[in-house]
Amino acid sequence: MNKKLHVARYLVFDIIAAIVSWTLFYFYRKIYIEPLKFGIEIPLELTDKYYLALFFIPVFWVTIYYITGQYSNIYRKSRLLELGKTIMTSVVGVTVIFFLLLLNDSISDYKKYYNLYFTLLGLHFGFTYLFRLIITTHTIHKIHKRIIGFNTIIIGGNQKAVRLVEDMMAQTRPAGNKIIGFLTVDERKSFPLEKYAPNLGSYKNLQKVINDLEVEEIIIAIESTEHKLLSEILTLLENRAHAVWGIPDLFDILSNQAKTSTIYSSPLLKISNGLMPVWQENIKRLLDVMASLIAMIIFSPVYLILAIMIKTSSKGPVLYKQERVGKFGKPFTIYKFRTMVNDAETNGPLLSSSNDSRITKIGMFMRKTHLDEIPQFANVIMGEMSLVGPRPERKFYIEQIAQIAPYVTHLQKVRPGITSWGQVKYGYASNVDEMVERLQYDMVYLKNISLYVDFKILIYTVMECVKGKGI
Repeated sequence: MNKKLHVARYLVFDIIAAIVSWTLFYFYRKIYIEPLKFGIEIPLELTDKYYLALFFIPVFWVTIYYITGQYSNIYRKSRLLELGKTIMTSVVGVTVIFFLLLLNDSISDYKKYYNLYFTLLGLHFGFTYLFRLIITTHTIHKIHKRIIGFNTIIIGGNQKAVRLVEDMMAQTRPAGNKIIGFLTVDERKSFPLEKYAPNLGSYKNLQKVINDLEVEEIIIAIESTEHKLLSEILTLLENRAHAVWGIPDLFDILSNQAKTSTIYSSPLLKISNGLMPVWQENIKRLLDVMASLIAMIIFSPVYLILAIMIKTSSKGPVLYKQERVGKFGKPFTIYKFRTMVNDAETNGPLLSSSNDSRITKIGMFMRKTHLDEIPQFANVIMGEMSLVGPRPERKFYIEQIAQIAPYVTHLQKVRPGITSWGQVKYGYASNVDEMVERLQYDMVYLKNISLYVDFKILIYTVMECVKGKGI
């Protein structure tokens, strides 16, 4: 499966739908609406405004679809849900276009505004959903014929897991799960599920199995009453980007806790890994990129001045590069202006403090004003960081923090940030104990994450920078 190619199909046909619907709407205005106003036939000319709209209109629609998450989870689309989403986005988008571009149109009477609005709405929705319906139906048929499948492992090898696998094998319209093995949760010589799938070892090797076998989906088949074990497994899965399903028991069903997206296959409860609604996540990403591009342009003179000051004040490179742990535990290279003497960690990783002799004079100023962080706008544009999020740490220190606070891995559910609630409220940490204390603020952020909270943190960060309270 080539996910990027599949997304490109939706993207291309959405653009085609936007172009075709706007072109037909343009003809409708010229042939029917404008002659009623002027009493003469209007020449059908493709003006500069028409060509300009052919660029901006598709960009406008694709942006809306991206924000509303219609290019995510591309293989798990429901035609009925997609119908509802397409109707909603079409109504919102056409309403915006109507008030921005069409309200000043020359018309014979106000009723023609209704003609304009509903004609554009019908054309745009009709072509957009037609193309999507064809692509989605083709994909679903491939899944049902087992041409497309998703590498799936089961955690648990008990009779509950056996019944699940038997149900999946008997399905006439399978959901696409290819069971490639199972992980055990207890020590036995044999497991009932070995009849249908290979034993991949203990659940404690979960991350290795996921990476080695390119696992896409995970089904947890243990009793929901085993709260401690379930909590441990979910903690192991905190920094993953995979779909996770659980088998609901009778209590879950009676208490309305079980929700499923299909009525044909075995009932599975999807365990959400999302912290923000999809539309907020996508808006956050768009704002991150736009703000970072603007900031890099505005700060370009500052980049040059600081580079000269760093180079002339001490030996060594202008930029300091270091490997940090990012979203879902993926390592990346973070960029900062060098604030310490060159080779400051020749004896191994060592946290700094406010009176650290390794910090240069210009480095102290940059730390207080957080100007040493501005090269990280490049990390944001590359998708490795966000403007706001828990500060990224080195694996060396994460392992030490995890011995005291195992839930530190929860922070890897989001992109790390240039600034964070922990950074604003606590500041720099000079040892592991202080890092654990600062962790509490980042956990509070994680539980309350939203665009509103991000804006507040950015405002506080600017205030801290102006006051020079970085250390």
